[in-house]
Amino acid sequence: MFAVIGLGNPGRNYADTRHNVGFSTIELLADRNNIKLNKIKFKSIYGEGIIGGEKAILLKPQTYMNNSGMAVLDLYNYYKMSIENMIIIVDDIDIEFGTIRVRKRGSDGGHNGLKSIIYQLGSHDFPRIKIGVGKKREGQELADFVLSRFAKEEIAHIEDAILDAAMAAETIIAYDIDKAMNQFN
Repeated sequence: MFAVIGLGNPGRNYADTRHNVGFSTIELLADRNNIKLNKIKFKSIYGEGIIGGEKAILLKPQTYMNNSGMAVLDLYNYYKMSIENMIIIVDDIDIEFGTIRVRKRGSDGGHNGLKSIIYQLGSHDFPRIKIGVGKKREGQELADFVLSRFAKEEIAHIEDAILDAAMAAETIIAYDIDKAMNQFN
């Protein structure tokens, strides 16, 4: 069993913001794999289905970004699944805009959602797919930047990155993370 957890903030005010590319990826994965995101549990909205021949849970924590680990821990405790099968999809300001990076494990990199997950699980050994959302402007507050929406000229590029992130998650589930890293990094 695998879980793909896209990080973001719930509510209309945060829809389509840079911080919510994880949610957007989960929605695309659900659409591509005919999975309905219609259940509520684990402080999340989620759906269950099959991806790459494996049972998969797609999860959108509703705890707000900084408390994402609470939802991830609930899921982990309920299913007793391997941490290595919990794929986190997250925005990243430190990689090139419109690109993705697949990693087996790592630090929080200053991202509060990852920081919460690492704290709650007591481990950093979960795979993650990072989506480059751009860099803040000089003098701009980081919170204002990540909660901003994409400019018109950025939308096509970020949609491509979200598709790549969805395909990378599918590749991890169907094959393994090494194949996904070789194909998408």
